[in-house]
Amino acid sequence: MSQTTARPALPVAILISGRGSNMVAFIEAVAVGQLDANITLVLSNNPDAAGLARAREAGIATAVVNHRDYDSREAFDAAMVARLREAGAELVILAGFMRILTSVFITAFRGRLLNIHPSLLPKYPGLNTHQRALDAGDSEAGVTVHFVTEELDGGPPILQARVPIQRGDTADTLAARVIVEEHKIYPLAARWFVQGRLALSEQGAFLDGERLPDTGLAYRPGLDEVAG
Repeated sequence: MSQTTARPALPVAILISGRGSNMVAFIEAVAVGQLDANITLVLSNNPDAAGLARAREAGIATAVVNHRDYDSREAFDAAMVARLREAGAELVILAGFMRILTSVFITAFRGRLLNIHPSLLPKYPGLNTHQRALDAGDSEAGVTVHFVTEELDGGPPILQARVPIQRGDTADTLAARVIVEEHKIYPLAARWFVQGRLALSEQGAFLDGERLPDTGLAYRPGLDEVAG
């Protein structure tokens, strides 16, 4: 009788600059078996990032590559690439990483680099997304998981979750509801990648060999079961 060998969990690295709430969502998803990954490293550009302590509490290796120690963005990115390769990372997750990446980094991990952005891309790339949605009088806001390319917040979307804007909302109240959705959809998109179902090509993002819509899939309750 032949024996099958279990596939080792995919080595994943997470990049943070602050408290790392999405990082925590990944740690929890791995812990409960929703994500078959091995978080080999949590890396930050900020030595004071609160998320580093949380990662260490979970028994995850941490590292700091301080951008202030480098003369250029490219040198900083090259140092991060070296540290992530040392950790064996096959998938890199940006979880509140507040540095704009250059092609040095993006090329090294092309197709294996995910980000989450708190807007319904292509609307509102960049900062202050919730206030911009409110100022525009939008009826809804949301969040997008996307592949990272050289265009800021412009890589092909994978998955979006929408949140209705309520009367009296502020940027803070809206952000508090959006982040709940972030913690649902980001580990789910990563799970598709880990399962070998999600890929980036020159034509866009593909799931199970089918090109995803220009705004990604729309998240709905139960999508993780039927699409997992």
